[in-house]
Amino acid sequence: MKKIIAVLEGDGIGPEITAEGIKVLNAITKKYHHDFDVVYAPFGAGAFFSEGDPFPNRTKEVCDTADAIIKGPVGLAVEQMDRIPQEKRPEIAAILPLRRRYNTFINYRPVRLPKILASFSPLRPQVIGAGIDIMMIRELVGGSYFGEKTEGQLTRMEYSIDECKYSNEEVRQVAHAAFDEARRRKVPLTNVHKANVLATGRFWKAIVEDVAKEYPDIEYRSILVDNAAFQLMINPRQFNGVMLLENMQGDILTDQAGGILGSLGLMPSACIGPEKGYVEPAHGSAPDIAGKNCANPYSMIGSVAFLFDKCFGLQDEANDIWNALFTVFGQGYRTVEFVVPSTPKNKILSTSAFGNLVVSIIT
Repeated sequence: MKKIIAVLEGDGIGPEITAEGIKVLNAITKKYHHDFDVVYAPFGAGAFFSEGDPFPNRTKEVCDTADAIIKGPVGLAVEQMDRIPQEKRPEIAAILPLRRRYNTFINYRPVRLPKILASFSPLRPQVIGAGIDIMMIRELVGGSYFGEKTEGQLTRMEYSIDECKYSNEEVRQVAHAAFDEARRRKVPLTNVHKANVLATGRFWKAIVEDVAKEYPDIEYRSILVDNAAFQLMINPRQFNGVMLLENMQGDILTDQAGGILGSLGLMPSACIGPEKGYVEPAHGSAPDIAGKNCANPYSMIGSVAFLFDKCFGLQDEANDIWNALFTVFGQGYRTVEFVVPSTPKNKILSTSAFGNLVVSIIT
């Protein structure tokens, strides 16, 4: 049966790295004899200027009929973004509505850095040790990002409010997803919270620990978010396994984890709901390097691996992509952000050359 994949290329480097992700998608499709119909639709800041809306109705229709979605990063140069009204900015009027529309409450972000690639990280090699392998799972449709908001302009700049609210069901469903992932991987789970200060933190911790009783085979511990930020820098390997985080804390710590890896270009992600999901790089649109064929497409290609794994349940296809990605780096090839004076010129890859090499390994 043919599957439909909606492709939202986004802005900046989005179209370039998405093109490499589609190359890999096509290679896997051919190798494993799948049947996919890829449909492109506008999304992001560019869509606002061309369509009057960063998430146009025709894009919603394409996404509604799709079995899964590939989304590129969004955002243009500052002078262009300043021309977009606050209520139409893509962060507010495209990304959050996309998450809400499909209730993509689980966000998977892998933090993987094998020992052979320790030089990518700003941390010392002895801190990286035998390698980092953390699956960060962030709750994506609750908390302060989706709570009621009172803008300062409405209070004559006297105060502003961001409501942070979580229901039992919201916490419980993402906790089950995290424990299931830990069970599948046979690894420990670390629950991150702010229970010493926040009522929502104490609530989150209590619900997660209630769910933990259903998983006696999973090693469990909890940690305050500020201590987690500190510990990630001094010994990230202690978190090898699954980390569970609420929305805002997850937003911050997953970016910190990208810094540990040396680049957000090494951070693919999958946003999964009850009926469908979308995959996307965790980084921004980097408009300053758009069109230069130098962006690292790893995060988009890794997101395509997630498409096969988390959206379609095709683990072998996903593993094929991951193996190809790490083979490229393992053979000494680098994109520009990882180039050092000792890097041979013939090992420096453009965006398109990186994608071509991944495809050649897969096929």
